[in-house]
Parts: sequence; structure tokens; C-alpha cells
Amino acid sequence: MSEQQNPFDNDALEFLVLLNTRQQYSLWPAFAPVPAGWHNVAGPLTRAAAIEFIEANWHDMRPATQQTSSTAA
Repeated sequence: MSEQQNPFDNDALEFLVLLNTRQQYSLWPAFAPVPAGWHNVAGPLTRAAAIEFIEANWHDMRPATQQTSSTAA
């Protein structure tokens, strides 16, 4: 019996880059339905290109609500 690979770790698949209302990014397999509350901002891309997109665009990993409150304090 072959071991099933986690689709998030499969370099052979195409991926989407998703964004939610809190300005958080997610790497998402292109074959899977986009979850509620998220929308596609890039892709389909290779896994490496999707990760590169996220690294280039997600500068503050805190949710947008925390980013605003900490800069106002």
C-alpha cells in the first residue's frame, strides 16, 4: 500500500494563493474548492511560485485587525 502524500507538500500540483478578510494568505491546492471567506489572488502556480508570491506580499503575519490596533497604540 502506498503512503498518501499531503497535497500541501506535493510539488507536482498547482496551487492558488488565497487571501481572507483579515489579510492573511494561504497556499491552497488548485484542485480543492476555495473555502468560504477566502478568495484567489494568484494562481494557479507551481508550489514554489505560490510560496514566493506569499513571501513577497505578506509582510506582517498578524491579522489586519491587530496590525491596525498596534500601530494606533
